[in-house]
Amino acid sequence: MPAGATKVVLMRSVVRFQNDFANLLDATKRGAEFLYELPSMSSLDYQRTVFGYHGCDQSVLERVLSGNEFRPSDNDYDWLGRGIYFWEYGPARAVQWAREEQERKPDKVTNPSSVGAVIHLGQCFDLLDVRYTSCLKDAFPSFVYAQGESDEPMPTNAGARNRAGDLLLRRLDCAVLNWAIVALEKELGYSFQTVRGVFVEGDAAFPGSCIMEKSHIQVSVRDARSIVGVFRPRA
Repeated sequence: MPAGATKVVLMRSVVRFQNDFANLLDATKRGAEFLYELPSMSSLDYQRTVFGYHGCDQSVLERVLSGNEFRPSDNDYDWLGRGIYFWEYGPARAVQWAREEQERKPDKVTNPSSVGAVIHLGQCFDLLDVRYTSCLKDAFPSFVYAQGESDEPMPTNAGARNRAGDLLLRRLDCAVLNWAIVALEKELGYSFQTVRGVFVEGDAAFPGSCIMEKSHIQVSVRDARSIVGVFRPRA
């Protein structure tokens, strides 16, 4: 940390999951450092279960159903950072993605399929909740500082696009999420089991529409223990 760095106090309202909603986040940032002073974290446990569908090859379905673990994704362009990816309540979209993956990587996917899973969100970094998008906004200047100190180039969301023009390589989002979540975990003293986000994607459902064909909710499971069961979806 450079000498004489100016201390900037960042105040953000973080809503509690219990009776009274209060300010949870009192962040102090100096250089690449920011500190969160929070009350009991038990109030942040979602205690909510969702169904998710993991697009894959048929061989992966059979392997997981026979008792083997999912293999987490750790690409630098993953939309929600590292983890095991699921389409929340999206069995058809999961298979559709597997078919698209077959076109991109025919050696990896020969028989498109999906695995159904029961997922307990637990401690969830939920990007459908403004508390967590605000955390990312607060953390980003520190990420930029840390990136500069490391002499690594700043990642960008760029590269491949689909027909609708969606950026498919989310390197900036992935890097910021992975960095911010790890930093928060160190300060809070507990881990985030899942990350959840919504994405507006694809072509318009009909001419002039703002409803996109491939809009979806994704869940990235960072802690495999959050997957409490798996099943074979109906065809």
